[in-house]
Amino acid sequence: MASSQKPKDLVLVHGRTADGNGLNVLRARDQQVEVGTVRPLEEGRPLQGEVVKLTPRPEMPNLYDAETQYQPPKAANAAGVGKASDEPPQSEGRPTNNGPAQVASDAYRKNWDAIWKRPAKRRALPN
Repeated sequence: MASSQKPKDLVLVHGRTADGNGLNVLRARDQQVEVGTVRPLEEGRPLQGEVVKLTPRPEMPNLYDAETQYQPPKAANAAGVGKASDEPPQSEGRPTNNGPAQVASDAYRKNWDAIWKRPAKRRALPN
């Protein structure tokens, strides 16, 4: 070993995910061992968790030094401490996380009007 100091953040890859698009990992940091998955970043897809840079270690092919590049902000009062209600904590960006995104495109509006718009009242023709 070149360095006598132990790194603070290590990742051990131990297999592929069920869908084959990611890797199952064990991560040792801050005196804890965590289980997780690592997936490649994809443009246009939302981030799920941290963005981590992995640097391979020459002494073991499945062991990597991890460096956190981006950590999402933690929601205030994420554990629900001090809350009077039994509702789960919600993110600040959306009022609710239930259901699909509500997107109204021009085609959606056109079809909505075709189905639900009331017909215009016909004026009586003058004699």
